[in-house]
Amino acid sequence: MTDAPAELVHLDVADGVATITLDSPHNRNALSRQLITELVAHLVAVDADGDVRVVVLKSSGRVFCSGADLSEAATTPMQEGARAIVALQRQIVALSKPVVTVVEGAARAGGIGIVAASDVVVVADDATFALTEVKLGLTPAVISLTVFPRLTPRGLAWTALGGEVFTGAEAADYGLATFAVPAADLDAKVDDVVARIATGAAQGLRETKGLLAAELLERIDAHGEELVELSARLFGSDEARAAMTAFLSRKKS
Repeated sequence: MTDAPAELVHLDVADGVATITLDSPHNRNALSRQLITELVAHLVAVDADGDVRVVVLKSSGRVFCSGADLSEAATTPMQEGARAIVALQRQIVALSKPVVTVVEGAARAGGIGIVAASDVVVVADDATFALTEVKLGLTPAVISLTVFPRLTPRGLAWTALGGEVFTGAEAADYGLATFAVPAADLDAKVDDVVARIATGAAQGLRETKGLLAAELLERIDAHGEELVELSARLFGSDEARAAMTAFLSRKKS
């Protein structure tokens, strides 16, 4: 009899605040099947909990989320993984409770999609983000559903075309983050933000979140599947395969 796999996502509810913590340090909180399944289940639970006013989404370590779990790519059809990331973004956007996401260190790829799907984002000013897909012959297809509407046009063009690392402070300037503060002040800022949101009446929070989410949900529902197909097509292309091979060989050298 084999032991059940260790839980990768933890849920704690106290005083009207649900804290969901990504805790898969071995793969930098990559979006594995197990992590997504557990995260989805916790989001469903807090959405149905009448005592919860605010959801906080964070990581146990400095890395928030590194994106898709590429170790599963060989056994999972590309469309399946991409659809899961679309569905996760949609669930966060559609949640009836405000979601406050906290990034202390790094967020990449699908992790940035989660950040963009959230309502309020608090980051360390030296946290790092990057839309590196362009350098690999790809495009940030499925996360564009949430990322593109959040960023300023100039910030988006630079980050998506340049593919370079940008900081938490720049993420706030570009519109991806709501607040960027020194890392030492991150917990205090999150506590302040959550406390302020939690003063809202449950109905007010629910209905206001619904209004804020409406256009983003329409965008996800209208374009999600075509972007899943675009992602799969590009990942399977010769140019992307060559670029990714070259990238991995540079990392090993």
